Amino acid sequence: MQTLFKKVGLVARHSKPNIVVSLRALADHLARGGISVFIDRDSATPDEAGPHQLIDRADLGKVVDLAIVLGGDGTMLSIARLLAPYRVPLIGVNQGRLGFMTDIPLHEMESSIDAILAGEFVPEERILLSASVIREDAEVAQALAFNDVVFSRGAVGSMIEFEIFIDNQFVYSQRSDGLIVSTPTGSTAYSLASGGPILHPTLQAIALVPICPQSLSNRPIAVNDDCEVEFMLTRGLDARVHFDGQSHFDLMEMDRVLIRRHRNALRILHPVGYNYYDMLRHKLHWGERLL
Repeated sequence: MQTLFKKVGLVARHSKPNIVVSLRALADHLARGGISVFIDRDSATPDEAGPHQLIDRADLGKVVDLAIVLGGDGTMLSIARLLAPYRVPLIGVNQGRLGFMTDIPLHEMESSIDAILAGEFVPEERILLSASVIREDAEVAQALAFNDVVFSRGAVGSMIEFEIFIDNQFVYSQRSDGLIVSTPTGSTAYSLASGGPILHPTLQAIALVPICPQSLSNRPIAVNDDCEVEFMLTRGLDARVHFDGQSHFDLMEMDRVLIRRHRNALRILHPVGYNYYDMLRHKLHWGERLL
């Protein structure tokens, strides 16, 4: 097999029915083409991996030239944050439900991936967000987010109050259930459900979307992705900040969270013929009868 990538990592959602079968089939297919295959240790047992090398997920970016994800968008999110610092491109095979990022259907897996490995693909650069939690002038937590950084009330149930600054300029104070700071990729996730705009993935922008604001004049806004967004919690007994919905950190009053675009973008490789608007129309049922 003529390929641009000699070392390929495979990641899957192990709890998904029959996904290990697809994972092993793809691994064997790639190996027959002379590719070194590395399987995420959380995705398969040694018996399921067969002759292929198992590797810790955190080490994938240090070893592979390309990663292929079998699963849904949640699996893509978890691996994207690990690979972005290493500039390792990513391919998504959809075995989830909605699949905004995993765009290769399972029945076309081998043929589509063969074409991509041969250089027939549409590359797309997508930004991530880097967030730092500052408490009394010291950084107490930091994380990356591919979809969004979300501030929310906790189990107590009362609204939180906060102030937003952009590039050190005061923008507004707000009382609401929270705030979503979204990348263009995340604009079709929680942000969309909260009334935020759909941003094309290549757009250099970050969206700030209120969650159930007390004042109806608080509307979503989009800013350039080279801005620094600062969130300061002024009142909230049980507030949290969430990163892609997969990890969180408890906030205290007067904590600040600084959000910037991460220095590296994530490169996603799509099959030739990929069209973002076709994907939206299909996933969101645009132009189709609902009843």
